[in-house]
Amino acid sequence: MFLIPLESDRENVGYCAYTYDVTPEADSEQRASLSAETSSAVLKTCIKLRGSDNVRKAFYEVIEDIRQICDSDLCCILLTNQEERTCFKLCEAIKEGSGLLSMDNYVTDSFFAITETWEDTIGDSTCIIIKDERDMEWLKTVNPRWQASLSAAGVSSIVMFPLKYNGSTLGYMWATNFNVSNTVKIKETLELTTFFIASEIANYQLLQRLETLSSVDMLTGVKNRNKMNAFVDDVINGKAEVKYPYAVVFADLNGLKHVNDENGHSAGDQILKKAAEILCATFPDGDVYRAGGDEFMAIVMGMDEEMVEERRKRLKEQAATVHDLYFAIGTHIVRDNEDIRIAMRNADQGMYADKREYYSTHPDRRIR
Repeated sequence: MFLIPLESDRENVGYCAYTYDVTPEADSEQRASLSAETSSAVLKTCIKLRGSDNVRKAFYEVIEDIRQICDSDLCCILLTNQEERTCFKLCEAIKEGSGLLSMDNYVTDSFFAITETWEDTIGDSTCIIIKDERDMEWLKTVNPRWQASLSAAGVSSIVMFPLKYNGSTLGYMWATNFNVSNTVKIKETLELTTFFIASEIANYQLLQRLETLSSVDMLTGVKNRNKMNAFVDDVINGKAEVKYPYAVVFADLNGLKHVNDENGHSAGDQILKKAAEILCATFPDGDVYRAGGDEFMAIVMGMDEEMVEERRKRLKEQAATVHDLYFAIGTHIVRDNEDIRIAMRNADQGMYADKREYYSTHPDRRIR
């Protein structure tokens, strides 16, 4: 941008001629020509994000650095999800004694409606900067709901940047009650910092999605076989914390093939979903896994024979309320130093014994 001040013929009124270039891509040459102080601050951010094994902790360290650079009362990174219409506080830093409340007090189910207004308010700019009462009055005219929420929260100034990656807005980063006498440096630093932070957030979200895909059964929402095997390995290697005695529960669905053959696989999928829902409700204090096809396993810490038998009875009762849902259940209580693999085998054998008993009285539902 190039600006040329012009002489004015009116008192207290100034004029300025300006031109600027707008490009859809980041200008790497311009970003590389920043001051040494700004470049150093941004480099420090990148090193912290890339050099940490604990990504969430690194983000909290970075947002505190940004708060100090801005000399602000509060800095925050808020992630948004347009499809689910939700928002999530990734990290924040609050100056001690500032009197400002954590964003946890504001990020409710209705707060997403406010975040939707930010894009139009920022418009074609890279950010929005509110420095004083005059700017706040302007904000009141263009976005009264947001201005009211800022005033109610004790915010007198704010600098906010959208976090964009590949054309999508991942969320927003802002600093409130910042040092307005240092606005130019703050804008310069945050403009480049958000460029790298957005990239790291996109990578972080991708890893989260991959972890979810590798550990959660997409149909039922419970943990999958990979997660189950990993837990069993951790127990065997002493890496998992266990509380003895604990229960291993195997639950298999009787007659699912009959449902698939008679009513289609979509009907069978609904039975699987309902089975997972009932298992999670019956064992809210445990972990439920889909071990395969129509078989589930639950691990529940701190349970003895009497307790697990009561849960088994409850599981059968809940299944009886759902058409075509029949559990075959096997359990084993694991004592101190007992091998979990033996317990799983015993629970599996108990489940098959229960299944044989079921089919002996319901031969019409036997798998053919």
